[in-house]
Amino acid sequence: MTDRPAPFDEMTEGEGTRPPYAGIARYLATAGEPLLQRKRREAEVLFRRIGITFAVYGEGGDPERLIPFDIIPRILGRGEWDRLAKGLEQRVRALNAFLADVYSEGKILDAGLIPRALVMENACYRKEMVGIHPPRGVYSQIAGIDMVRTGPDEFYVLEDNCRTPSGVSYMLENREAMLRLFPDVCAAHRLLPVNNYPEELLETLKSIAPENCTGNPIVVVMTPGPYNSAYYEHSFLADEMGVELVEGTDLFVEDDIVFMKTTAGPKRVDVIYRRIDDEYLDPEVFLPDSTLGVAGLMRAYRAGNVALCNAPGAGIADDKAIYPFVPEMVRFYLNEEPLLANVPTFLCEREDEREYVLANLDKLVVKLTHGSGGYGMLVGPHSTPEQRADFAARIRARPHEYIAQPTLALSTVPTLVDSGIAPRHVDLRPFVLTGREVRIVPGGLTRVALREGSLVVNSSQGGGTKDTWVVEDEPVQSQSQSQSQSGGGSQSQSQSQGGGG
Repeated sequence: MTDRPAPFDEMTEGEGTRPPYAGIARYLATAGEPLLQRKRREAEVLFRRIGITFAVYGEGGDPERLIPFDIIPRILGRGEWDRLAKGLEQRVRALNAFLADVYSEGKILDAGLIPRALVMENACYRKEMVGIHPPRGVYSQIAGIDMVRTGPDEFYVLEDNCRTPSGVSYMLENREAMLRLFPDVCAAHRLLPVNNYPEELLETLKSIAPENCTGNPIVVVMTPGPYNSAYYEHSFLADEMGVELVEGTDLFVEDDIVFMKTTAGPKRVDVIYRRIDDEYLDPEVFLPDSTLGVAGLMRAYRAGNVALCNAPGAGIADDKAIYPFVPEMVRFYLNEEPLLANVPTFLCEREDEREYVLANLDKLVVKLTHGSGGYGMLVGPHSTPEQRADFAARIRARPHEYIAQPTLALSTVPTLVDSGIAPRHVDLRPFVLTGREVRIVPGGLTRVALREGSLVVNSSQGGGTKDTWVVEDEPVQSQSQSQSQSGGGSQSQSQSQGGGG
């Protein structure tokens, strides 16, 4: 295998330290590994006490796992973040315009910019949504855009998540953990806050309430139940917003209006933040044997009596086969040049691109167009001949289900592992809220590949998470920082024992 250039390290610049990391570099240089490892153990105790888990099914034993958390934050400067935020807003505006178009006039298809069959014959396209106009014309009110970095000014969009993106609870709990474990270090930086996300989310949800809603809109979070892999997040967000967490059996439809069962009698529901896949939402329209949804929900939605977040059918915008066309969406709908770049992508359903992929499997990353969680993926440079032969057979059998991309040299950040501080690859999932206005909390969820050399950051594949800091400028030294550098003091210890945030 040919030597690859060393990946960009976000902390270092030549022989020195990049400005956003200056304060953390000083702290790490003086803290000492014993203190850091102790803080790492405290973080694990804290997360276990709070109950931050995710579920992995099909592997036997207890599927509930504690998501690994790394105590060294990933840091972006304010200027870097502002450039990203502009690109994120532009991209989500274009994705929502695409959704509005393909469920109505289909202008981009008529123009031949996206193959019609790629949309209309896609399993993510919901014909039931044709003619439905969501409030404010927004289909994906909550989008998670997965970003990777390869250089100082080189960011790429890896994936768009327009259906039910998860992970925001980890973003919030990671920040809470850092404030508890390292109060002095956090205080020495001018950190842009993320703890207002639940308030921003609730305001976004209320802003898409039906026009016939009277008074304060009633918002609920709809979950498949406690056995869902993201149930912790469902309950966390409902609690943080101060709204009800409901299952399908808690709701019913009468006269095309959705009601929630309460001890005081039925109560009308105006907005449903649903964490249930499309096909389970309404047995009258989708899977008839679904027990997770609500019969008549789509009738109420079509009548304009309830808002669903995100809209059914939004998945066509984040299908990996549609992803290569997002830059063209920006040009077509917004008449702007894309601010964020895509990763070059090969569609295996195209014969010439398929042949290239098959001839270069050792150099490419191959993904299922409908896959998620790091499953159904081949990382060519780290694969065996047997794995490549298996994927070649899969691609030949069902080429429309696969795409391929070059293996990017993902950036690394310092990470505390068993052997000490070492570089590990990361990605970033910022969360974009779209309602009456676009809201983006600074940063997002950083996922880290904890295994040395691994490019797979998903928690289901052994990855972990980090707190993501957006800093205004060079940290301000404080007198208390020296206490933090010598052990953190009793305040940090006692707070870490105080329970969840």
